[in-house]
Amino acid sequence: MAAGDSLPVVAILGRPNVGKSSLFNRLVGRRLAIVDDTPGVTRDRKEAETQMGGRDILLVDTAGLEEAAPETLYGRMRASSEAALEQADVAVFVVDARTGITASDRAFANWLRRAHRPVILVANKAEGRGGAANAMEAYELGLGDPIAVSAEHNEGIAGLMIAIAEHLPELEPEVEGEDDAKLLRLAILGRPNAGKSTLLNTLLGEERMITGPEPGLTRDAIASQWQDEHGPIRIVDTAGMRKRARITHRLEEMSVASSIGALREAEVVILVLDGLLGLEEQDIRIARLAEREGRAVVIALNKWDAIEDRVAARQRISDTLETSLNQLRGIEVVTISAATGAGVDKLMPAVRRTHERWNRRIGTGALNRWFAHMLEKHQLPLVEGRRLKLRYATMPKARPPTITLFGTRAEQLPQEYQRYLLNGFREEFDMPGVPIRLQLRGTENPYGEDGDKD
Repeated sequence: MAAGDSLPVVAILGRPNVGKSSLFNRLVGRRLAIVDDTPGVTRDRKEAETQMGGRDILLVDTAGLEEAAPETLYGRMRASSEAALEQADVAVFVVDARTGITASDRAFANWLRRAHRPVILVANKAEGRGGAANAMEAYELGLGDPIAVSAEHNEGIAGLMIAIAEHLPELEPEVEGEDDAKLLRLAILGRPNAGKSTLLNTLLGEERMITGPEPGLTRDAIASQWQDEHGPIRIVDTAGMRKRARITHRLEEMSVASSIGALREAEVVILVLDGLLGLEEQDIRIARLAEREGRAVVIALNKWDAIEDRVAARQRISDTLETSLNQLRGIEVVTISAATGAGVDKLMPAVRRTHERWNRRIGTGALNRWFAHMLEKHQLPLVEGRRLKLRYATMPKARPPTITLFGTRAEQLPQEYQRYLLNGFREEFDMPGVPIRLQLRGTENPYGEDGDKD
């Protein structure tokens, strides 16, 4: 299953606009799925780990179930929901108590019966005095007693959580010595229609995300989890990010906010470029946003198979990176075709290398030997007629690599000399493609005479 074989999977299904995403947010305990009155807001499966009855589970919010031809957008949304059911241990089937049971509800109830999965029938929007009575109409579906809830008003949720816990599969005995490798957190970002969702599907080896020629298919930040030879990975596919001036719809505003939230939770950002368009202004903005948030970046130059003059294309990318993204100098660029899979095998090794650099700590001894060499190579400047004195450097943290310089009036160090030190640090300690922070302190040496000289 897409997000880890150890957790039981509970899938929320139903036709559009019955309140599946509101119920998902309520069960998870925080707002993760975008909610709006527009039918069909959720187009891809969204996953989150939560607890039911003391058990950890993976809860999955799905696109609305609709009768549609397979080649259409709604047909692809339905196929995605069907795939979620295939992976689920328990299905939560949601109907709308206000509008009553529809022909679509009846058709999907018949489909669920054939799936041979435990099904919990939920009548949502059953708030108020008449709510419970309206929910009783769902008995006709033949899926057992309906549970009347109101996701919006937090009514009946406790009873639903108990029902879900009762339907979970029995716990399997724990295996000693299981791999506890640290989870690598990734986010896939880029402009609309650059191929982000296609890339995720190729990486996972399944049709996890709905894709097609229509731009803007992904509206929410969708997390998936899988494992490579180095350990577990959580990867989030995000909605395409356009220039702010071009965002005119409230749904797109929420989608972009969700993408920024995914970036902030990631460790490494995979910035997907449309190779036919090259590195444009909006791509630079996204990369700068990642740098400001302290995230490492790897560029996936997609649609490489469709580019005729590849040498010229690579040169244009390199030139733009050199002039417009100097703060991530040396960023790794991997040429791929997400649609055919060509070059995708080189992407995760680049991500792992970049992640290792982002996590790397430099010992105080090695750091100060480099620092002394840099000061000797270029003398510190005069500020207000007096020469600055920088005495030593430390690296208090990584993620991203952070250097702190101590000395007399260190905070007055000119930007030009700061860039000289940052570029020298990046080159000396092999830190391409990761943001580096420089802090300036005018305080005493905490290490004294017998300081850390590792």
